[in-house]
Amino acid sequence: MFDDKVSLGKAAASQAVDAIRNAIAEKGTARIIAATGASQFEFLDALTESPGVDWQNVEMFHLDEYVGLSIEHPASFRKYLLERLIRPAGIEAYHLLDGEGDPQEVINKVGQVLTVAPVDVAFVGIGENGHLAFNDPPADFETEEPYIVVRLDPACRRQQVGEGWFSSLDQVPQEAISMTIRQILKSKEIICIVPDARKAKAVKACFEGEISPMAPASILRTHPNTTVYLDKDSSALLSRKLVG
Repeated sequence: MFDDKVSLGKAAASQAVDAIRNAIAEKGTARIIAATGASQFEFLDALTESPGVDWQNVEMFHLDEYVGLSIEHPASFRKYLLERLIRPAGIEAYHLLDGEGDPQEVINKVGQVLTVAPVDVAFVGIGENGHLAFNDPPADFETEEPYIVVRLDPACRRQQVGEGWFSSLDQVPQEAISMTIRQILKSKEIICIVPDARKAKAVKACFEGEISPMAPASILRTHPNTTVYLDKDSSALLSRKLVG
């Protein structure tokens, strides 16, 4: 647990850098999955400012994208990743989900590249409704497809308005392309970054409740190499035993 988002982001970035460096040292390349959203700002800032990372040998995939949203829209996750990770780091090998294209064609194209080799490390967050990527409750824990089209629930869409990406609920797309739960779990290592008080209920449900599709990120507890980074606000509702 960390006192603030900045210290949390720096610590998570340090672990991420180690994972990337180790993968490159072992096999010459590192394959990563990157999350988006306001909760990832400090982490990505620290990650892209970290010295000694051979970004030329990093291949990046991303978790999700709205269906039908222009890359010029402030809420576009392609725009977000280009501005906050790809360009600052100098990543040359990346695979973005084109929300303006035919969803099934996009899924097929990126999914084929994603599944040719294991992902070394995935960076993820947890939504206010407990979602993992855009797998809202009840999440599909069974599909083996790498990506699926999902319908966003009202809580998820309200979160996007609350974070300032859209000015009203009716502007938030109702569908998105999302990496599936099982695909995320195939990553060798998962680093989960979850700051802010608004995530506290979801954190408690996912890490003290049952492992359930109704708390999608609870499935992270089944992964043998997942680290969850919380700050004092996001961990506020957890029992003292878990926080300690």
